[in-house]
Amino acid sequence: MRAHFGTDGIRGRANENLTVDMAYRLGQYLGKTFREGRILIGRDTRLSGGMFESALSAGITALGANSYLLGVCSTPELIYLVRSQKFSCGIMITASHNPYYDNGIKVINSEGMKIDAGLEEALESYIYGEQQLEFATGEAVGQVYRYEQGLEVYLDYLQQQFPSDLSGYDVIIDCANGSASVTAEKMLKRLNANVTVLANQPNGFNINRDCGSTHIDNLVAAVKNGHYDIGMAFDGDADRLIAVASDGSIVDGDKTIFCVGRYLKNNGRLDGGKVVTTVMANLGLFKILDRYGIGYEKTQVGDKYVYECMCRNGYVLGGEQSGHIILSQHATTGDGLMTGLQLLEIMKKENRTLNELTDELTVYPQLLVNVQVADKEAVMKDEDVLAKCRQVEEVLNGEGRVLVRCSGTEPLVRVMTEAKTDEICKKYVDEIIEVIKNKGY
Repeated sequence: MRAHFGTDGIRGRANENLTVDMAYRLGQYLGKTFREGRILIGRDTRLSGGMFESALSAGITALGANSYLLGVCSTPELIYLVRSQKFSCGIMITASHNPYYDNGIKVINSEGMKIDAGLEEALESYIYGEQQLEFATGEAVGQVYRYEQGLEVYLDYLQQQFPSDLSGYDVIIDCANGSASVTAEKMLKRLNANVTVLANQPNGFNINRDCGSTHIDNLVAAVKNGHYDIGMAFDGDADRLIAVASDGSIVDGDKTIFCVGRYLKNNGRLDGGKVVTTVMANLGLFKILDRYGIGYEKTQVGDKYVYECMCRNGYVLGGEQSGHIILSQHATTGDGLMTGLQLLEIMKKENRTLNELTDELTVYPQLLVNVQVADKEAVMKDEDVLAKCRQVEEVLNGEGRVLVRCSGTEPLVRVMTEAKTDEICKKYVDEIIEVIKNKGY
């Protein structure tokens, strides 16, 4: 299967549909594009990261650009360094929350954002084409440099932005055996927090395995059994955070948006008076934002779309339920560590627990079912399906909602309902799916 650039770069199984040859050719094209420039490469902890790092670096230098190896780092760390240290572009080797056998390559422009569609198309054409670029020779060959100092530059920036003294705060973190293993404990100890660490022994195979933001149970149990002010769970490349309050309750991206949004509004820092979230955000978030007079805009699923909306309108806070939180006054992307520092700053300045800051948000049960169909576009236009969705919305009468949308990459329609109870959710999901099946899709 051919891999291609999606919202998060190229993703695939290492050396199956994402191969070392593809990485080498991608490096070549970037080396040609930024000849004599500086390209920063970072990676998470999965087994194939070093292999892809070497292939990319070889391609870059063979075409005349210089390659700077950051080593294991978080995605937000690499993005900050590309932008602040004026690199020509950056490459992050990661498959985020996926298992170790997957990997991905994300290319970042000099402004710390995703490269434009034109360069993506040119890269794809070269990766899969027959064209051969002319190698640099003699003095024009690029060089490879280690850039290990980048970590301290990034941590210095975080400390400058969030300089709270966290003495007396007991924090437990789950590093997902991924990128946060090299950043999170070090940063929190700089700020004098008492830190307990889980899942920070990466071996190439254990990234995201029964740990991190997508496997939160271990951290919840540890918080309940200990005496911690906050738990923090990162994903593989540390660009998202799921927090855990002192009683073990989960603080996901929706609760974080509410907590931070209210804090910014109260301090006159919520530019535009709105936050940005996606259509998948919980109904409880929208209700509590209405109560506090905080506006919101909804985008399609994907932090890329959240950030585009923020940039277009000058908003400073946006994110997703999954824990991607963008604080655009400080970063151009989600940053799990930065999000955790923001929550701790609020806890300290308001002298309140994370429970007290987030418990007002009532989380409505949600049920999402993926339905395999022959023609997802036809389903989305079918009048009977649309009529059924409208009927359910009317019955729920503001105490729930329906969302039916296509998968971007698979022949699936995703049917989601939200209501006061799990039983109501299941009843209406089943009814909508029955209509889809009866229509022969």
